[in-house]
Amino acid sequence: MYTMKEVCDTIGISYETLRFYCNEGLVPNVKRDKNNYREFDERNISWLKSLQCLRKSGMSLKDMKLYMQLCMKGQSTIGERKIMLNKQKHILLQKMEDINECIAFVDHKLEFYAGVENEEIAYTSNLIQIDE
Repeated sequence: MYTMKEVCDTIGISYETLRFYCNEGLVPNVKRDKNNYREFDERNISWLKSLQCLRKSGMSLKDMKLYMQLCMKGQSTIGERKIMLNKQKHILLQKMEDINECIAFVDHKLEFYAGVENEEIAYTSNLIQIDE
């Protein structure tokens, strides 16, 4: 069993985030010790890692709760969960495409600036007039 602090250290989330997830009902089946402190087991930790991934993917709190509720219903909801995850995957793939475009832009500008510094390329600008 793990304390809240140990869980935070283990999976790399803040204490406030863990407390928020617990208070929002996103971590079901958490046991309490004799002093009424939360105690987490390996299954709780695995679930919290899943929540972290869903959150990083951009899933809303509302959808995370729905996903959890579907998980709690068991195997009969796999189809609905797959739809949710496919939607999230599509969002992530679009973000990845956007990031790759930005990386290509930055690489292009770095090459341009290196060429200008090496006097291999004439400097031009979209913002100011360059007198030649």
